[in-house]
Amino acid sequence: MRYCVVVVLLLVGLPLGGCIADNAMSGASPASAPSARASASSEIRNPEPVRIPTFGGRTLIIGTYFPRETVSYAEKHAPGTIVVSTSQRRLYYVLGDGKALRYAIAVGSEGYAWSGTSTVASKREWPDWTPTPQMRARKPELPVHMAGGKDNPLGARAIYLGATLYRIHGTNEPWLMGGAESAGCIRMTNDDVIDLYNRTRIGATVIVRR
Repeated sequence: MRYCVVVVLLLVGLPLGGCIADNAMSGASPASAPSARASASSEIRNPEPVRIPTFGGRTLIIGTYFPRETVSYAEKHAPGTIVVSTSQRRLYYVLGDGKALRYAIAVGSEGYAWSGTSTVASKREWPDWTPTPQMRARKPELPVHMAGGKDNPLGARAIYLGATLYRIHGTNEPWLMGGAESAGCIRMTNDDVIDLYNRTRIGATVIVRR
């Protein structure tokens, strides 16, 4: 399988992107599908990043990112449906005719992850971010509000799901693909979320599975 390896050296305490990374942002941002599902769903999930402590209080992060690709997909959904497998760290955009686009993702950490069926309520380019009161209670150092831009943890695009607080969005830390870092949201690389954003229509069905 094709994949890219990204190596990043982080200072302890640097912000981790997402809706909010569980292991901090300082002052600025399920079971696998049954075997009867599509052959694409039977492949190994996107591996979590590997963290290696180094000298000077730094952590070496070795992440894997699998580029989006067209795969066989046997499930019967209308074209334009988005299916997320949180256990595989994969998102499928249904093309129809037995095909889907598969993307690598990061998902909400254990205890915050959401699953269910929703619809796309709205979409935004370079979205602003306003942490919820619950997030700020857990992380008082979070900003009350952050304007959209390259430093914003929501990344280049956001796709909002129904009446929930959750969204599919980009990230300013693509090396964390495959992980479970954020508080309930589904994160993609900026390149991938822009591609998905351009394909997705308002009202499209989104299915999130554990």
